[in-house]
Amino acid sequence: MPSIYQLKPAFQNLLRPGVERLYARGVTANQVTLAAALVSVLLGALLAAFSHITWLFALIPLWMLLRMALNAVDGMLAREFGQQSKLGAYLNELCDVIADSALYLPFALLAGVSPLLVIVVVLLAVISEYAGVLGPMVGASRRYDGPMGKSDRAFCFGVLGAGVASGLLPALWINLLLALILALLLYTLYNRIRHGLAEAV
Repeated sequence: MPSIYQLKPAFQNLLRPGVERLYARGVTANQVTLAAALVSVLLGALLAAFSHITWLFALIPLWMLLRMALNAVDGMLAREFGQQSKLGAYLNELCDVIADSALYLPFALLAGVSPLLVIVVVLLAVISEYAGVLGPMVGASRRYDGPMGKSDRAFCFGVLGAGVASGLLPALWINLLLALILALLLYTLYNRIRHGLAEAV
């Protein structure tokens, strides 16, 4: 199944002039990675502390768009400007998982939303990324297979955030959408393992 991740090359082309300016000013890939993770954690903490103020969840889709851009920027700085490093590889994977968890968990505090569903979605998101990282250990590439990769999850939770903020998504619909995300995460996990094994043969 297709994934939003497949749109990444076109997205990067749009960002390239800005990335070149950042490099000229001495900004590093690791700085961008850490800054994006820090803002995500702070936003997650804000939403958790004030989950009863539902309009704050409008910040989720806004930040998701900017964070997707920053994720592309740090990768471009690393690959295209000689900033790749072992520390950067660790930061790239760990910061994404930490940031995602921080942004998704506040949904568990919303009235009528199943905390269990939210927690299981977060756990499966972490496990699916772990499965992707395991690709090189079996002789395959780092797997980004969908249908519920990082970019897809960002889109889905951006939609959920907008729905909560606008009041257009009742708790029942949020739970149903979370269940769908959960099912797609299971399929993503299956795809990453299956394709990784096929590539390693």
